[in-house]
Amino acid sequence: MSASAELCFASARELQRRLRAREISARELMQATLAQIQRVNPRVNAIVARLDDGQCLALADEADRKLARGDALGALHGLPIAIKDLQPAVGFPFTRGSPIFANFMPAEDSLLVERLRAAGVLVIGKTNAPEFGLGSHTYNKVYGTTRNPYDTTKSAGGSSGGAGAALASGMLALADG
Repeated sequence: MSASAELCFASARELQRRLRAREISARELMQATLAQIQRVNPRVNAIVARLDDGQCLALADEADRKLARGDALGALHGLPIAIKDLQPAVGFPFTRGSPIFANFMPAEDSLLVERLRAAGVLVIGKTNAPEFGLGSHTYNKVYGTTRNPYDTTKSAGGSSGGAGAALASGMLALADG
């Protein structure tokens, strides 16, 4: 297994340990994450709104600087995450999978996102969900269908299909759902 694949399929707990021990940097983890997203997401469609690579790397670099300075760190410091598109997160569309909200940008994070950011996660995007979270399959008219990463002819399931497919395919080690 390549070093990049090893990072992509490591648990969040293991990645957190390695980040704190400085065995890996947040930048290295972000680079592996972005490469995996680029490799897998076009056929799976789990992550539907994302910061550009430069913005993601800037978040990782800031996380590395905080660690180097000895700043107080949250329990999830440096871990990339994409938030389910049923939670508002500043900087990302909050569509809820509905064309009605296709262009809505929230002014505030939800309590969940606020607490995740306080814990140190690096919010890099949103994961797909059925319209308003209703349904047993992750499909909506804004972002389309999320496919099962093990068999793209099959469903990724509903409500948290985007989050589940992102986790199962190594695009993220952490997701909400």
